[in-house]
Amino acid sequence: MSTQSDPALPGDGYTATAAEITVVAPVPASSAAPAADHGIALRAVDLTLSFGSRPVLTGITTEIRKGAVTALIGPTGSGKTTLLRTFNRMNDKVSTYRHAGDVLLDGRSIWHSGVDLMSLRRRVGMLFQRPNPFPMSIMENVVAGTRAHRMVSRQGMRQVAEEQLTAVGLWGAVKDRLKDSPFRLSGGQQQLLCLARALAIKPEILLLDEPTSALDPNATESIEALIRKLVPDITVIIVTHNMQQAARVSDRTMFLNKGRLVEHGETRQVFEHPVEEETASYVQGRFG
Repeated sequence: MSTQSDPALPGDGYTATAAEITVVAPVPASSAAPAADHGIALRAVDLTLSFGSRPVLTGITTEIRKGAVTALIGPTGSGKTTLLRTFNRMNDKVSTYRHAGDVLLDGRSIWHSGVDLMSLRRRVGMLFQRPNPFPMSIMENVVAGTRAHRMVSRQGMRQVAEEQLTAVGLWGAVKDRLKDSPFRLSGGQQQLLCLARALAIKPEILLLDEPTSALDPNATESIEALIRKLVPDITVIIVTHNMQQAARVSDRTMFLNKGRLVEHGETRQVFEHPVEEETASYVQGRFG
């Protein structure tokens, strides 16, 4: 099932340059050092997101727990993908995109004038719904981010490629094909390659936008197993329409509906003992 469709969103894998970004309603810079959010990876404060005059999310205030998997669930059009893309400013390129309120990373606004966009996206990485390998070799795909951020020497790139391909379970299948095109790989293998590329830059937070929706059951199982292995070293936020997947992989769940955050809590509580009747109706399949 595809994710919600927001008007004029950039394509999967798009990364705007810092020069292209127009920040709307910037948060004033503060001379004070940001306060550390111990145990909190991201904090949204009265966040309202819109495209043109149409609000997509309204008044979102919540916290994303560090070192945990948080699932974003809700019907199509509820704002899940818009919220996810906001966490690393992937929406900023859209001319009609507007935000009010704030998102804090380490106590500092992600829209602060001192935030470097490229550095933000290294700390907050992303894996998209459909595999998006770059038109370069398998090995070059894995090390593309580390090269851009100058994280390792040229001599160290093969080691990075081997480590990350091993971590995602792909090394055995591609170790003799590192110079081949990634487009010769299966869809599941391409998504694992993209995950290796995302992990190579050592993100603190990884955003997953329905990463298994286009994959077969075996590839889905592999991705889900890897997600569980990433925590607690990496904080994971996953958008999914699959209720069983959310229950399997996440520690915490946020339920969004009609642009509102209806409920956010431990996954077992949200699914088995929801506080809100609206949540109960959705997780029990009565709408959505």
